[in-house]
Amino acid sequence: MRIIGIDVPGFGVPTHAEAKDVLSGAMLKYARSEAESGPVQAPRGGRSQKPTVTLLGEMFPADPVGVGMLLEPLGLAAGPVVPTREWRELYAALDCAAVAAIHPYYTASIREFEAAGRPVVGSAPVGYDGTAAWLEAIGNACNVPEAKVAAVKNSVLPMISAALAKAPIDGTITLSGYEGSELLVARLLIESGAHVPYVGTAAPKTRWSDPDREWLQARGVTIQFRASLEQDKVAVDAVKPDLAIGTTPVVQHAKQQSIPALYFTNLISARPLMGAAGAGSLAQVVNAALASKSRFDRMTAFFDGVGSGDTAGIWDRMPEASDQAAKAKSSKSGGGVL
Repeated sequence: MRIIGIDVPGFGVPTHAEAKDVLSGAMLKYARSEAESGPVQAPRGGRSQKPTVTLLGEMFPADPVGVGMLLEPLGLAAGPVVPTREWRELYAALDCAAVAAIHPYYTASIREFEAAGRPVVGSAPVGYDGTAAWLEAIGNACNVPEAKVAAVKNSVLPMISAALAKAPIDGTITLSGYEGSELLVARLLIESGAHVPYVGTAAPKTRWSDPDREWLQARGVTIQFRASLEQDKVAVDAVKPDLAIGTTPVVQHAKQQSIPALYFTNLISARPLMGAAGAGSLAQVVNAALASKSRFDRMTAFFDGVGSGDTAGIWDRMPEASDQAAKAKSSKSGGGVL
């Protein structure tokens, strides 16, 4: 039995993605020391015959398959996804040609891969531009000939472009969350045609998020790292978007203003994002939400003034607004109101 001590200050890890990184980093460090000391368990399916690319960060189950399809014509294979399901997969994750930091906030894990001499590539194959840049970066990290990378791009990128064209998104969207994939989702929304003026993420800024940050900022997007709930709500109030994607309280805040909203974790991050499968994957749920604006307006009009402010709660008689009550009290007493 392995007992691994983890030094974590109380309330010192603000997001669950970073908490999983702390654990994964500690496990990778232990597994690396075991591998350096002698033979270790091989993967259940045996070692890959091709150089592998370890995928760092939790993903929708179909995404590693899609990434593997992009890597195969490069002569590479998709390695384990970290956090891993089995201990022996940690050895396979370390035994890679390169690491794809799909979620760039796994800094503790990245330190262990760098200590093992593995190059780390940021961003992900999301959308047309993201897939093109990612394939080039992986090719450079794994010493794949430029001609082979170019051939894969010529094969894959037209399919992504066609998929995006078939599933356009027309609307202004604010985006916030704590999953670690917020910048990737924003890229995909923008390439689908959406206007995304604000992205808030509870995760920190790292150099591995620079490719996505730079791409978004070049398109006028304001990015707030370590975003607070108040900052996300202020963005909704300032932009008045056609759709707000965010955490539960952000969704509630938006809907109270008759703005359609979607919960990021359940409805957005639980979808494929990468390669041809990811292109257009968000359009159905996003467009359905955008089309619900009139329904929200009808509900707001119907319930206007009910259950808010002085009328909130359960009363045994008709509630009286506080300003009216104060005026009534003042007129009866003939004096001012304290």
